[in-house]
Order: sequence, then structure tokens, then C-alpha cells
Amino acid sequence: MKPVALVTGASAGLGVEFARQLAARGQRLVLAARRRDRLETLAAELGNARAVGIDLARPGAAEALMRDVEAAGEQVETLVNNAGFGLRGRVAELDARRQRDMIDFNCGALTELCRAVAPAMIERGHGAILNVASTAAFQPGPNIAVYFATKAYVLSFSEALHEELKPHGVRVSCLCPGPTRTEFGQVAGFSEDGAFDRRAMEAAAVVGAGLDGLERNRAIVIPGAINKVGAQATRFAPRSTVRRIAGALKF
Repeated sequence: MKPVALVTGASAGLGVEFARQLAARGQRLVLAARRRDRLETLAAELGNARAVGIDLARPGAAEALMRDVEAAGEQVETLVNNAGFGLRGRVAELDARRQRDMIDFNCGALTELCRAVAPAMIERGHGAILNVASTAAFQPGPNIAVYFATKAYVLSFSEALHEELKPHGVRVSCLCPGPTRTEFGQVAGFSEDGAFDRRAMEAAAVVGAGLDGLERNRAIVIPGAINKVGAQATRFAPRSTVRRIAGALKF
């Protein structure tokens, strides 16, 4: 079985950068996302990569992806759960189906893939899982409520999985970036001149921090000094204050 790094959401943004940096570290890649044309272009650029066009938001998609990997004679040595999306707006006004899709995608597919790769990693006594959350995980987010809540789930789940798998030699990290210059802000509907854009980091720096943290088996990785301060500050302020401040931010 050929060891591979499986990167979800690899057709844009952080996913592309994860693929490039993992390839530069000598890893063979499986790239998964909906937009197969973009994946094929990236796979051709990297050389040592294979594209799998799949919509992980669909029921049974995670299982289908793992069958594809097995059929290709590959085993997942590194899993990067990067796929996800966000929507800006009030819960009562956003499309109900899209909000449920966000929960299923950001939380459900990620959990299924972790469950799929963990037993073999435990048996081998090595492996690595990097789940991408956000600094949104540290506080509630009025006007972006469901997205913030999904990232809180990813953080909590990843911390627990870190403790469960650590005795077996398997590394688990949760990457919690702040605003980052990718397509995410446009899809979510964030303003180009708002706080999101002004504070955004470059994707290469965020991904580099995440992979370095995974190498060191750090449970939580928060790139950028401002993001670290902001995430930790929520521990000391009353929850009522935290949610009022989050709701007042102009994204």
C-alpha cells in the first residue's frame, strides 16, 4: 500500500497551499474536492498527486472516498480535513437547507473521515490528522452563527481525538486560522473592506504553521500573534461581552 496525504477541499484556497507544501515535503498526494478540473490542473503541477472529484457534502461521500483510496492501493498516512464553507447572515434569514448542509459538511464529513483513517493508523502506530477549524471556534458569532458553531465542534472534537490517539503514536492537530486571503471570504459574503479583509494573513504562512504544528503534535495551532491574543482573550471576558463584541464586528 502506498502511503499518501489526503487533502480535502484541495481545489482552492488553503487546500491548494496544503497540497503544494506537502508535495514539497516529499509526500504523495490524493486531492479531493468537487471541482475536478481544478484538481487535475493542480495534480499535473505537482506531479506526485492524484485527483478525486467528489462532493463530500453528499451522504456516503466520505465512505466512497475511502473506497477510492483503497482501490488505488493507497493508505492514508496524513489526513488534512480542510474542506468546509461558511455563510454570513442571520439564522432566520439564511436558507435553511444551506445551513444544514454547512453542519453536515463542516462537521459530519470531517468526523467520518477521521473515523475512517484512525483504526489503521492505530494499528500501524503512526499517522497524522490535521483538522482545519478557525479562531471562530473560540466564541459565538452572531450573524455568522452556524459557521462559528461548526468550528467550535471541530476544535472540541479534534482536542478529544488528540488525547485518544496520542498513546498510539498518531498525531492530531487542529489549525485555527484567523482571516486568511482565500476564496472563503467571497463565498461567505464578507465585505472586501471589512475586518476580515484588513486582518487577513497569507495562506502560505497559515499552512506552514499548521504543518509545523502537526509535526510537533500540538493539539491547537493558532497562526499569527493577533489571532493568538484574540482567541485567548475570550477566556477572560464574560460570555455576554464576548458575543456582543463578535456581533458588532463588521465582516
